[in-house]
Amino acid sequence: MKKEIKHIGVLGAGLVGALLSIYLRKRGYKVSLYEKRDDMRKSSSDSGRSINLALSRRGIKALEDIGVIEEVKKIMLPMEGRMMHSQDGELTFQPYGKEGQYINSVSRGNLNKILLNKAEATGVEIKFEYTCQKVDLDGTSVTFKTPDAEKTMQFDLLFGSDGAYSQMRQAMLKKDRFNYEQYYIPHGYKELSIPPTEDGDFAIAPNALHIWPRGQFMLIALPNLDKSFTCTLFFPFEGQPSFESLQTPQQVLQFFKNTFPDSLAHLKNIQDEYFQNPTSSLVTVKCEPWVKNNCVLIGDAAHAIVPFYGQGMNAGFEDCWELNVLLDKHSDDWEKTLEEYQLLRKKDGDAIADLALHNFIEMRDLVADEKFLVQKKIEAKLHHEFPEKWMPLYSMVTFSDLRYSEAFEIGKKQQAIMDEIMQKPDILENWESVDLKEIVDRL
Repeated sequence: MKKEIKHIGVLGAGLVGALLSIYLRKRGYKVSLYEKRDDMRKSSSDSGRSINLALSRRGIKALEDIGVIEEVKKIMLPMEGRMMHSQDGELTFQPYGKEGQYINSVSRGNLNKILLNKAEATGVEIKFEYTCQKVDLDGTSVTFKTPDAEKTMQFDLLFGSDGAYSQMRQAMLKKDRFNYEQYYIPHGYKELSIPPTEDGDFAIAPNALHIWPRGQFMLIALPNLDKSFTCTLFFPFEGQPSFESLQTPQQVLQFFKNTFPDSLAHLKNIQDEYFQNPTSSLVTVKCEPWVKNNCVLIGDAAHAIVPFYGQGMNAGFEDCWELNVLLDKHSDDWEKTLEEYQLLRKKDGDAIADLALHNFIEMRDLVADEKFLVQKKIEAKLHHEFPEKWMPLYSMVTFSDLRYSEAFEIGKKQQAIMDEIMQKPDILENWESVDLKEIVDRL
């Protein structure tokens, strides 16, 4: 990176692109942010993406850093644990942490608007309805299709924060020695809704992430500010049962009656919504290198993950936070900064991708398993007795600043020990007699 960096282009004005542009503008760079959609603050157009996100520590520290957290707090709804719904309607609450820790349900759209407003106020130039047609990695330029004409813009440095189907990454794919891997899970998702009660209140407990785990699939629900819940059905595309097998309103109704009976009282428009709302796929993307010449991937463009750890947005925000820390460390030497950024974040991106895939199994299946629940009780006791030596994997990922890759490695060691403990024949009855000190000494 020989030339002086003055003008930086950012592709994609979603959450990560907007946050990144604020960080860069605050450092004194001229920043231009490009978005193919129209201005979401002036229209009701829907990007088709999930409207609920789980905001936790890694995302919050970045929002604090750029000075918008007070505004964001107004749209945050705390969720203190998982509320499990069994098939016979029994409820079990599993708190997230021993210190009353919580994650936050936030509206994607509202958060994006706050960040766009901040970017604009900070002096970022934002261009809407600019569709990226071609990225020239050698010339650091982009050709856009706009409502008026085709335009080519050149930059000193260019970031691709343009999501899981990134145009910049597509350009990198055509270059030599670019490694790329994508994996679609056999499940898709469909959003449904639980409206407020007739009294205008929440229909189910608002302080929890609700999960209806059913082995190969699940339903979840997150609270909204208007007292409604956004529900998501994670369901196989094919097989029995699946999106393919439910073809009529009657089949949908019967399936929910049999499978999620206690949800039906609250899902008022299930038969209409099921057929009106799109079915979307879930992809994991791993690639390297993230930097080609003066072009850089960030967020989902570099590491798209499935949503089962609630870390997609948080990981992208942490990319921006980490990049800013490295710019401070290297006094805005971009060559050194980007080299270290890729070295650090690639490893963490791979780790959270694998963790998110594993957590799908835990959420849809294991959370209703008696042995798994006993294991969680032992782990909670370990954390209580030896907080410096044993932190549950979920807490490491969600409530700490530990790198994802470090949390992943520690989690693997912990799980190997717990697998051994859970083999004991009388563990379900006598789990409270387990020697906790012996366990932590083995770490």
